[in-house]
Amino acid sequence: MVRSRPLVALLRGINVGGNRKVPMAQLRELAESLGWRGVASHVQSGNLVFAASGDTHELEARLERELERRFGFAVPVVVREGTRWMAWAKGSPFRDAESERPQALHLGVAKLAPDASVAAALAPCCRAGERIAVRDGAIWIDFAGGVARSKITSMALDRAVGSIVTLRNWRSVQAIAALVGG
Repeated sequence: MVRSRPLVALLRGINVGGNRKVPMAQLRELAESLGWRGVASHVQSGNLVFAASGDTHELEARLERELERRFGFAVPVVVREGTRWMAWAKGSPFRDAESERPQALHLGVAKLAPDASVAAALAPCCRAGERIAVRDGAIWIDFAGGVARSKITSMALDRAVGSIVTLRNWRSVQAIAALVGG
C-alpha cells in the first residue's frame, strides 16, 4: 500500500466577486468524503492542504469531478506535493520582493510544468518593473506595479504555458507552507 503524504490543492477562479461560490467548510467536507486526511484550508480563494496517496494528476481530476458534481460548475484544480510547496516557500528568485511587496510577488503553478521559454514569451507583457522567472516547475512573477494594472493576465499565462495557471501571493505561499509543515 502506498503511504499518504502531504499535498496542496489549488482551486482556480472561485469566490471572486461573489461568483462561483465554494465555501471552504464545504470544500473541506468534500475532501474528507474522498478519504483525504488532515484537511485544512487557507482563506476563501481555494487553498487546500491534505494527506492522501495516489498520483497528483488523478487527485486533481477526482477533485475537479466532485466539485462540478457538488457545485454545478467546473473548477480547475492543481495538486502538488507538500515537499515541492515547502521548497518554493524557502525563497523566490526575487528576494527583495518577498519583504518589500509580498502581496505583489506571486507563485504561479500550472497543470503542465512550465519550461524556461515561458519567461521570454511573457516578457513583452511586463510593465513598471515587473519580473518573471521560471524555477523548479513554477512561475514567479513580481508584479512590482500591482497586479490590477498588469498586462500579465491569466489568459496570457495560460497561453504561454499551454495549460491553466493559478497564482498565489507570497503571503499565501507562506501560510500554505505553515499548514503543510504543521
